[in-house]
Amino acid sequence: MKSWFLAAPWVPRSLSVSAWINARRKFLMQTRRLHDGAESFEVSVYEAASVSPVALFAVGAGGHPERHSSLLERLAKSGFTVVAPHFERLTSPRPSETDLILRARRLTLSLEAFVHPDETAVGVGHSIGATTLIALAGGQMWLGPGLLVNVTPDSRLNRLALLAPPIRFFQVPGALDAVTVPILAWVGTEDSITPPAQAEWLAHAMCHRQTIDVRITKGAGHFSFMDQPPPQSLEPLQNKQAFIAEYSGEVCRFLAGSGAPTMVSGE
Repeated sequence: MKSWFLAAPWVPRSLSVSAWINARRKFLMQTRRLHDGAESFEVSVYEAASVSPVALFAVGAGGHPERHSSLLERLAKSGFTVVAPHFERLTSPRPSETDLILRARRLTLSLEAFVHPDETAVGVGHSIGATTLIALAGGQMWLGPGLLVNVTPDSRLNRLALLAPPIRFFQVPGALDAVTVPILAWVGTEDSITPPAQAEWLAHAMCHRQTIDVRITKGAGHFSFMDQPPPQSLEPLQNKQAFIAEYSGEVCRFLAGSGAPTMVSGE
């Protein structure tokens, strides 16, 4: 099944349909279905106007990437083909080994469908999606003492942007030793789910490789990164849309390789 979307429901009379599309939209979004053994899953694909690098998006617990539509559209407008798998919503605040392995496997299957083995891609994820990307980049994910989640790393990922990442899975000594890709981590001061201390710990754990930049936005919460947050969640930011535009632009610049993350910074 394919779903095609345009930027607005009407066309100015002074423009032809094709001219208006070219002026207002540089990409198309479709929904693809990929196979995972006997099962299948949907993937939203935002295609840039020309051949472009792939940005793999890993959604959080809610499972539907369209809740981050501003970020995904900004990535596509910046020249990335965005590949965003859909997942079932996690019903527990603590994901199981089965949940994590399924998400990691389907992210890898999505890379296999859109990225040649000898090419690279960038990754951007929110919350548990960010955690899964760290594992795919070589991090050892632990659910507890002796409980290693067996995720096969994918060497195609060469740069990660992590939004409100839960880091407690990687606090076993040596769990991050194999992670060498540049990382941008972004958190908010009002995030009670993944507070800034977690991202700061990540920066400290990786500082000897000088590959991480942590941004901390005053007043932002865990769901401030989303266009459509969960029901009943309270938004602490006064101007959330301005923040979404700001962080989306910075993420695009980082993933395009326009800056080298080397420090911890606050906003």
